[in-house]
Amino acid sequence: MKLKESLLSRRGFFSGLIYGSFASLAALLGYPAVRFLFHKKQVPLPEAVVVARSEIDTIAPNTAVYFQYGYLPCILLKTETGELRAFSAKCTHLDCNVQYQPDSKQFFCACHDGYFDETGMNIAGPPPSPLLSFTIRQENDTMLISYPSNQEGEQSVV
Repeated sequence: MKLKESLLSRRGFFSGLIYGSFASLAALLGYPAVRFLFHKKQVPLPEAVVVARSEIDTIAPNTAVYFQYGYLPCILLKTETGELRAFSAKCTHLDCNVQYQPDSKQFFCACHDGYFDETGMNIAGPPPSPLLSFTIRQENDTMLISYPSNQEGEQSVV
């Protein structure tokens, strides 16, 4: 049995086919972008990073050394008085890496001109909060750098 009128015109069929192809292409290209923007890493951080005391003694005063804490880039700062401080090297604005500038005794984020002082507090630019600080403690001839359980700005420094 043949219908006198078709339920779908030829133009409607091809329009639907083209729009469906565009929608499929947008979903195919959009999914990775959306996943990249909204995906949180679920990789656990280590309990602590162990550093030999002899390695820390080789660091000159008023300099910073970069190290990895799991997947986080971090900075170990030795002040002019010999005090040790450890911070995350990621800016709290958009996760750009910060650099220590010994002449001004500040951390600098080059992405959006953000500044942090030696204690990790945000002092200029768009960063909304201080740098994440780590706890440093000495055990025998090693230094343990660990992620603190509470971030109240408290930090035990050797």
